[in-house]
Amino acid sequence: MTRGESGPDGEWAVRHVPGGSSVKDYRCPGCDQLIPAGVGHVVTWPTGDWGSVEDRRHWHLPCWNARGRRRPGVRRPR
Repeated sequence: MTRGESGPDGEWAVRHVPGGSSVKDYRCPGCDQLIPAGVGHVVTWPTGDWGSVEDRRHWHLPCWNARGRRRPGVRRPR
């Protein structure tokens, strides 16, 4: 199920992806770490006139929830 979410960064569609439904690896834009297949996460995309399917991003849920407290493009140490 997709829900709408508002934040200082705009309006977003957010969908929870259960681990059993995740069949590909993705790179989280929040921490730049891999989300392996089989791990639950969220997929988000901007809503409105400027959002499209190509804008979907897969995030770890804690990274998505903390996105307003991070600077873009900063990688965490590995």
